[in-house]
Amino acid sequence: MKLSELSTETGVSTASLKFYLRESLLAPGEPVTRTQSEYGTAHVERVRLIRALVESGGLSLAQVRRVIDALDSPTVPRHALLGVAQEALMDAERFDEDPEWTALAIAFVQQRGWRIEDGDILLPQLGAQLKALAETCDVGGRDTLERWADAAEIVAASDLDTLTEDDAQALRTAIVGTVLSDKVLQTLRRLAQQNRTAHLYEAALRADDAPGRGASDQ
Repeated sequence: MKLSELSTETGVSTASLKFYLRESLLAPGEPVTRTQSEYGTAHVERVRLIRALVESGGLSLAQVRRVIDALDSPTVPRHALLGVAQEALMDAERFDEDPEWTALAIAFVQQRGWRIEDGDILLPQLGAQLKALAETCDVGGRDTLERWADAAEIVAASDLDTLTEDDAQALRTAIVGTVLSDKVLQTLRRLAQQNRTAHLYEAALRADDAPGRGASDQ
């Protein structure tokens, strides 16, 4: 197919496709004349991947490049799959590391029995996030954090269950699945909050409307 047809097939403008080609995010097509090239299903899949990572995953083009580089790299040992995925997805978010809060984050994951490598950037990042929460709102303290960690363990187990025996496909699932499922989990959380609030509100209304509740009770 021509570049214009690739644009129609993927819903991405020809200008964006030319940019992907210039930036080597998309492999060149097969030359058929001096000014035209042919593109195939692999190009369609790559463009759809880039579009999903940017539009649904919210990644920058720099992050997309790291993801693509990881996907195009030689086979990665299975025990390192998620590590490679996390490295590729590491964002450029800036945070001020606080040694005290980093120590608290390290202590928390150690108490959970989580095996995390020393110096992992996620530890000071967690510390900074916990500090921001503590300084701006009350979310329930340690008990809430423990429940969040419980939920995270369930999600992590589900993530690993999705990995296939094919190393290349498993790496793709680990990286792309993490990007896109992060957004799904965020949306599900919002929906669950609405559902929970609705049930609690309805319960309160039923209690207010219960027989025998007089004006003196209100």
